[in-house]
Amino acid sequence: MEPVLTARRRLADLLLARVAGPDAHTARARIHDTPGERWFDADDPIQRVHGDASMYVGGLRALLLQSLHPLAMAAVADFSDYRNDPWGRLARTSTFIAETTFATVDDAEQAVAVVRAVHRHIAGTTPDGRPYRADDPHLLSWVHVAEIDSFLTAHERFGRRPLTAAEADRYVAQAAGVAHRLGAEVVPTTRGELTAMLEDYRSELAATPAALEAADFVLHRPPVKGAARAGYALIGRGAVATLPSWAREPLGLPNHPRRDATVGRLAGEVATRGLRWVMGGAKATEAQDSPTAA
Repeated sequence: MEPVLTARRRLADLLLARVAGPDAHTARARIHDTPGERWFDADDPIQRVHGDASMYVGGLRALLLQSLHPLAMAAVADFSDYRNDPWGRLARTSTFIAETTFATVDDAEQAVAVVRAVHRHIAGTTPDGRPYRADDPHLLSWVHVAEIDSFLTAHERFGRRPLTAAEADRYVAQAAGVAHRLGAEVVPTTRGELTAMLEDYRSELAATPAALEAADFVLHRPPVKGAARAGYALIGRGAVATLPSWAREPLGLPNHPRRDATVGRLAGEVATRGLRWVMGGAKATEAQDSPTAA
């Protein structure tokens, strides 16, 4: 069994380095092990959702959905280096989510302050002449709504322990607190409000050339090689299968309800189960490195 455990730890280290940066283990220890008050408790729905492997599917779905807002996509295209440094962008995003969900209050507040400072310097004009600002409360609300809807949808489909209806409402309310701290003013606090607000934004959405390029990049030209490419494809298939029909056509993505309910669901389940197995290797490594380990 030792060769299997060793391979599992190596896979976990590679995955963590991709999604959380080269100092992933140090960051995880700081976020999870530092004593102190936190915004959320271990039994809160937000920790259950954001700590589950279904977040990989939800994160990719969120990127696709968020790209449909021309102002948000213009900001990404103009200021994000996702084409040349996709892993760096992913590491920054995943670390922010981890810090605001699991870290001490001081670390969480610092993470929010850093993002707000960055947003103040992001402003420009879309190709059709519309101005945008990253700190625009209405735009921040869109990014939040698309993100939380994606995380919650992926968790409902592929999470280890799906939330009850009451827990889903509580999750949306807890996530709203972080969005307010980032500068969003109108955000949903229940699952019903989340669905309604997503619908309200539809009149503003459209597939721009930048959105089509981003979708092609994350789904068909990801910076993943070898055997990992197959696993990434499963995540992508699961993400697309969970998108609403109205979001797929503008991005040129397939819309086959029966296939989504079978092949798409199976792809997402296989991907998340595989990720859980791999991430178990990270926990084994941390336990082995702990000074209290036998």
